[in-house]
Amino acid sequence: MLLPSTVLLSIFLAPAVNALWPLPQQLTTGSTPLRLSNGFDIKFKGINNPPQDLKDAVSRTEKFLSNDKLQALVADRGASSASQIQRAKQLTSLVLSLDSTGGHHKRAADATANTNSLGNKIKSISDEAVAPIGQRSEGYTLTIPADGSAAVLSANSTLGLFRGLTTFSQLWYDWNGNTYTLQAPINIADYPKYPYRGFMLDTARNYFPVDDIKRTLDAMSWVKINTLHWHVVDSQSFPLVIPGFESISQKGAYNSAAVYTPQNVKDIVSYAAARGIDVLPEIDTPGHTSIISKAFPQHIACPEAAPWSNYANEPPSGQLRLASPDTASFTAKLLSSAASLFPGNTFSTGGDEINQNCYADDDKTQKDLKSQGKTFEQALDTFTQTTHAALHKAGKVAVVWEEMALDHPVTLRNDTIVMVWISSENAAAVAAKGYRIVHAPSDYFYLDCGGGGWVGANTLGNSWCDPFKTWQRAYSFDPVANLTASQKDLVLGGQQLLWTEQSSPSNLDSIVWPRAAASAEVFWSGPGGDSAKALPRLHDLAYRYNQRGVRAIALQPQWCALRPGACDLTA
Repeated sequence: MLLPSTVLLSIFLAPAVNALWPLPQQLTTGSTPLRLSNGFDIKFKGINNPPQDLKDAVSRTEKFLSNDKLQALVADRGASSASQIQRAKQLTSLVLSLDSTGGHHKRAADATANTNSLGNKIKSISDEAVAPIGQRSEGYTLTIPADGSAAVLSANSTLGLFRGLTTFSQLWYDWNGNTYTLQAPINIADYPKYPYRGFMLDTARNYFPVDDIKRTLDAMSWVKINTLHWHVVDSQSFPLVIPGFESISQKGAYNSAAVYTPQNVKDIVSYAAARGIDVLPEIDTPGHTSIISKAFPQHIACPEAAPWSNYANEPPSGQLRLASPDTASFTAKLLSSAASLFPGNTFSTGGDEINQNCYADDDKTQKDLKSQGKTFEQALDTFTQTTHAALHKAGKVAVVWEEMALDHPVTLRNDTIVMVWISSENAAAVAAKGYRIVHAPSDYFYLDCGGGGWVGANTLGNSWCDPFKTWQRAYSFDPVANLTASQKDLVLGGQQLLWTEQSSPSNLDSIVWPRAAASAEVFWSGPGGDSAKALPRLHDLAYRYNQRGVRAIALQPQWCALRPGACDLTA
């Protein structure tokens, strides 16, 4: 996407707007200093009884404005602007309003319902966040005059207002207790290029406490990421407590404290939704399920068989006995119960890295295949149809990894969402089959690559997806590369991913941030940005994250961060 020249000029010639990430679709700025008054507040106009999560979002924004205290990333940290700041006019308020054209709002059922001034029912941020993909309204307009008159943030949804509050909180710096910008007036009209902007966290290889997940959700919301893809269980551990199947987590979690109870899940899902984030859970099937054998051994083929490399992509081996009708029914019930914990309308059944050696050496599976007169692929098709039918009955859209669309002739519903992970080049083949796509390619978006091989007895081993995936690499991604014009609409968006064989709470922030912000901008603003020109804004974001308690890593020496462009190879 080519940005208007006014946008490029206002961003790249004006350090004070280097804070904005992701880049708005339309942005114009001036050169007048403006500061927030001591009594600055955020008000509602024409919104009767605002939803509580919107009021909470306003409160958080006001705290950011008071507590960020981020000095401008220039050599003198803003000292040379002190006199301008002191003389600047003061902004006393930001007014939030909902457009009367918000057609997705239904008429209020009674006089006590939350309404805007026209009587239209107002949905909460949380309700808007879990609407089906493509039905969420996230756009907003923001106007900040230079004369000190009220700034106005307008949207046709509370979710849009929340996105605008996020942008507003990024605009300001601190000098000697004054919260200011040097670039009023500021006018922004903004909306996402793609409806799905995600981050995947694996909590099975290593366990992450609820507080770490919440901090990650906060950080995601600050760059308008709207989906947590929660790879919650795997072969190594099963921390999710599923009603009716509690014995799996009792026997399959690392310990009794390393679990996510239904109340934990409700807490995480509610916390996410209030920050404009939907939770997409994943229970991978039929592979990556060895741990289920601890509670239900009858359903798992080749549990912990050795050598593991013959039977799985990583230890321990073990897969659901897909040819068994009893196992298919068990899995369908398991997924249905798990799905009831999550209000969003998507649920991933995985489907990656199925190892046929495991089934070839499993007597029970071979007997089932023979008695049914089925091949492995036919059994996989039946298994998939059974499990996906259960999810569909529960009101969920199935999400799968790319193998289910490309490597196995299974029957998938037309609305199935396919995550492309093995290679970015495989997106075209998925699109050719007509499925909607979420980009998650290991050659661009895997945050765990480049850390060295994690399996033992492999002294000189590298990670399978070397090299390290830099933020610049992710930022260069083109979501519609090699797609035809008619296929481009199949792209829902994309995400960066953290598989956690070598990650834990101790390095969560540093391995994710600010790198994961790269894809957040690609799928909000659109591709084609210049990483050299984006770097000052990403520095600013990382510094602001640290001010807010997220330990984002440094991208360069501070000397470079304070002197945009001075450390470029061409400088």
